[in-house]
Amino acid sequence: MDILFLLSLFLFPIFYLLVIRRRRLPLKRLPPGSLGIPVIGQSLGFFWAMRANTAEKWIADRAKRYGPISKMSLFGKPTVFIHGQAANKLVFTSDDSKMSNHQTESMKRILGDRSLVELSGEEHMRVRKALVSFLKPDSLKNYVGKMDEEIRLHLLMHWQGKQKVTVLPLMKTLTFNIICSLLFGLERGARRDSFVQYFQQMMGGMWSVPVNLPFTRFNRSLKASAEVQRMLKQLIIEKRIELENGASSHQDLITCLLSIRGEDNQELMSEDEIIHNIMLIMVAGHDTSSILITFIIRILANDPSIHAAVLTEQEEIKKSKPSGELLTWEDLAKMKYTWRVAMETLRTVPPVFGGFRKTLEDINYEGYIVPKGWQFTWQLYCNDNGYRRDPMPVPNQGLPIQIVSKEVL
Repeated sequence: MDILFLLSLFLFPIFYLLVIRRRRLPLKRLPPGSLGIPVIGQSLGFFWAMRANTAEKWIADRAKRYGPISKMSLFGKPTVFIHGQAANKLVFTSDDSKMSNHQTESMKRILGDRSLVELSGEEHMRVRKALVSFLKPDSLKNYVGKMDEEIRLHLLMHWQGKQKVTVLPLMKTLTFNIICSLLFGLERGARRDSFVQYFQQMMGGMWSVPVNLPFTRFNRSLKASAEVQRMLKQLIIEKRIELENGASSHQDLITCLLSIRGEDNQELMSEDEIIHNIMLIMVAGHDTSSILITFIIRILANDPSIHAAVLTEQEEIKKSKPSGELLTWEDLAKMKYTWRVAMETLRTVPPVFGGFRKTLEDINYEGYIVPKGWQFTWQLYCNDNGYRRDPMPVPNQGLPIQIVSKEVL
């Protein structure tokens, strides 16, 4: 009897978990697919595809195999991949009670947890309002001349006299120099060169498994991120002193953010928020702008009619200005055809790979349940058939073009 009693005590919890609890709480119908090996999941396959410039095929094959929704594991988190028009509607129309802004764990640890993509609700609105103040037309008018100076110097150093150039790396160099000028007011020299070095090391671990072990890409990226943040803190100290001495509050992004005050006359953004959001803008603007400009140059190099129309428009603006005078906001407003070329390039070849959002409650989609706390990933280049219309340039190689005349500049 004692043996039977003990046996029943042992078996009852198992019976409860397998039968009674299952009836009370039915298993959720998860999307098809596998989460793979714990922590690693499908991350390595995705990284290899990214570096081999076959990420589109990797995503397309998955879409063909599982359909518009499937589960996997990326960057150590359970992830649901969705694509198509219905998926876009779900991601971009869901309110803050269902989904929140989210970045991968590796990006969060490298860029910080007080950036715009991590905040929601009133905090998100407060920080967004502060950042948008830097991008108002009245403020942007002051930066056109700075950008023109950087571009002229870039063409002189890297394009003039060259028969062939590799565009993407050069566009990344140009974009970073403009970022240093507009965001920090950081002039060319040893300090900017050090900033470039740490920034490149930091970027190297953005798409990596967030396992901080010595000699890993993620570990090197974290160390570089700490150096970038240290340099930004020093710049903030210097900009505060400049503002106290009467400097303009719109000379760069840091001074603009430091000068914004709340109702109690205190700085609207904390120092961490300023640093983390500047790092976010650096990363977001660096790759997207350089890729977009690269594709615009490819269009100009491959389509004579578009090249001729853009060149004519630019020559007309040049003739209306004294020799050597920098571009102005009014000159940019005259570049209507050039703007159309940029917008069409942006539409057909979006430079953003995709993004992530986090579920705040169980979400029902296509008959499947996406559990609370999982992350969604969506891809801009993935249409209803899982394919993009145009390939991206190979990372770190870029797009080589032949300069047939100086007019291409």
